[in-house]
Amino acid sequence: MYYVYVLKSEKDGSHYVGQTCNLKQRLQQHNDKETKYTSTKAPYKLVWYGAFLNIKLACDFEKYLKSSSGFAFRNKHLI
Repeated sequence: MYYVYVLKSEKDGSHYVGQTCNLKQRLQQHNDKETKYTSTKAPYKLVWYGAFLNIKLACDFEKYLKSSSGFAFRNKHLI
């Protein structure tokens, strides 16, 4: 399974969208500040995730959530 996820920074309330095949490990990496982009806003709380059967679907949905219309969809329906 592949997962698309939304994290919320407990530091400033901002959101981060990503995708992975190991959700638990990836969340731990974000909170351990092992990811360059999100390290300054840790700790994070998982607020939503979706499971996909293949990586292409997960990547496409992640890309959509990072677009302007996906941003609105995320805020209205997912979080």
